[in-house]
Amino acid sequence: MIVISTKRSAWRNLFILLALLLAASCTRPDILTLFVGTYSDGFYAYDFDQRAGRFIGEGPIAKAEMPNPSYLTVHGNKVYAVSEMPDTRASVWAWRWGGNGFELINCQPTGVMPGPDRASAPFRGEDPCYVSTDGTLLAVANYSGGALATYRLREDGSIAPLDSLLVSGTGGPDLSRQETPHVHCAIFSPDGKHLFFSEFSADEIGRLDVYAGGVRNYCRAASLHADYGPRHLLFDAAGQHLYVIGELSGDITVFDYADGNLTEKQVIKADRMDARGAADIHFSPDGKYLYASLRLRGDGIVVFEVGPGGLLNYVGYTATGPHPRNFNITPNGRYVLVCCRDNDAVEVYARDAATGLLTFTGERLTLARPVYVGW
Repeated sequence: MIVISTKRSAWRNLFILLALLLAASCTRPDILTLFVGTYSDGFYAYDFDQRAGRFIGEGPIAKAEMPNPSYLTVHGNKVYAVSEMPDTRASVWAWRWGGNGFELINCQPTGVMPGPDRASAPFRGEDPCYVSTDGTLLAVANYSGGALATYRLREDGSIAPLDSLLVSGTGGPDLSRQETPHVHCAIFSPDGKHLFFSEFSADEIGRLDVYAGGVRNYCRAASLHADYGPRHLLFDAAGQHLYVIGELSGDITVFDYADGNLTEKQVIKADRMDARGAADIHFSPDGKYLYASLRLRGDGIVVFEVGPGGLLNYVGYTATGPHPRNFNITPNGRYVLVCCRDNDAVEVYARDAATGLLTFTGERLTLARPVYVGW
């Protein structure tokens, strides 16, 4: 019991109590601001209650207008989004999030723009589909352009002109899908020393060294089995293992990682229907489970338990709406939000922390062709 001896101290304690209550209400620890990218004319911000698993309000907080923002990455109050266009309109945009609206900072093309001194230079920036940053550099994977683009970031978060453009290789056996170069993902290593990217058509993982001024010294970090079609890459929280999912093979390969080197230790099947449309991978926040999305046939999310040494054990599968291109797991681990592109919905699944398995809650956000969700 607190004994208040004077009126002055009573008022002081009342003011302190009110201040604490106001601060608690303002922090909203269970409310996430979601950014949802689409194959449409912009991306959106929504409030989501990660405790209750529900969207808040009747519509978005804000919209950033740009063509086909199919993938985003968030760094502080900056949002970087690719415009997945099939020609020289392809670009990467920098936005500032102010809490209730977006402010455009600038944008840059994702390939070499023709000019007086390079009129015949190929663009190689078509259909950018992935963007990531270490806070200093920005990396963009150009799928149809078949190239990895990198940029320096200025202090205000704006994107400097294109710094490097590395064209990927070919060599995979699928002549309908690997006949031209494709790059689908690029991520920075947790130690900050390297940039890894998926060489879809070459069935390889490429690596570049990161230095103060940019990237250099390309090398082949790993070769995957033929017809693999590497899509998304993912490091574990400890930075000791790299995981890569094959869009064509439906496999997940586990590598040990140390000092820029990858050592293969496991290949396990995720897509058991051979639909050739495996897509995204994410860890649960506690690192105990790995999830992967499957498309084109048997659309859904497959679950693996992460065992000793980072090895995976198959746990189960949950069907979702059609074409789950991208998904994400709330920071508290309770819910999985799945972007079902061909169902025009972001679906919400409850996650059992003990088993890793998912159950559809019935909650969904309806909007045109969602393909990315993050915060």
